[in-house]
Amino acid sequence: MLFKTKASKIFCLSFQRTGTTSVGQFFKDFGYKVAGYDSHRSSDWSVKRFLGDYESIFKSKDFKNHQVFEDNPWWETDFYKVLYHRFPDAKFILFTRDADKWFDSMISHSKGKTLGNTFRHASIYNRKEEFYSTFSNKDYYKTIGSIDNLLDINETHRLHYKTLYNLRNKEVIDFFNAVSPGSLFTAQLEDTDKWKRLAAFFNIDLPVNYQVHVNKSK
Repeated sequence: MLFKTKASKIFCLSFQRTGTTSVGQFFKDFGYKVAGYDSHRSSDWSVKRFLGDYESIFKSKDFKNHQVFEDNPWWETDFYKVLYHRFPDAKFILFTRDADKWFDSMISHSKGKTLGNTFRHASIYNRKEEFYSTFSNKDYYKTIGSIDNLLDINETHRLHYKTLYNLRNKEVIDFFNAVSPGSLFTAQLEDTDKWKRLAAFFNIDLPVNYQVHVNKSK
């Protein structure tokens, strides 16, 4: 059985490299309309989120025509607070994983370079001072929608990224525990029962031995 409040939006707040594409595939398997990487790229949602143009996202055809949203920009910074107040009936999903494994995946994704657009990445991961000093003459707003992978991400950054990752996940959980405990589903990516638990949260009849794992490439 599908989630009864079919009109309610569902947002995956998990960090990149934390099973977001697999979450999208899970809902696709049960008939939900899912907006993922292709939708956010074609609609420039991440750029609009970064510029604070939230209503252009919410009024877009792709947003109106989908119920489940994974990948960018839903997990970025504290956008979840905007989403909660704009869509109080929405449900939210947060998958977390071992922080070292997450960081290893970040390094491997773009071969030791920052993922996606470096200016936006630096803003999300608190590396803007480094970005400004490295690219002092760059017109970064002009290329804000491009994938450029300009900065290194390597072992020297491990503690910085892990601290931010763990802190932000805690902030999300604490926020929903305070304002709406029933709105957020949480699970560890390593949990073998995660899909069973997710299905139960959304009243989905899960086939025996159901599994999904999509390892999205660059």
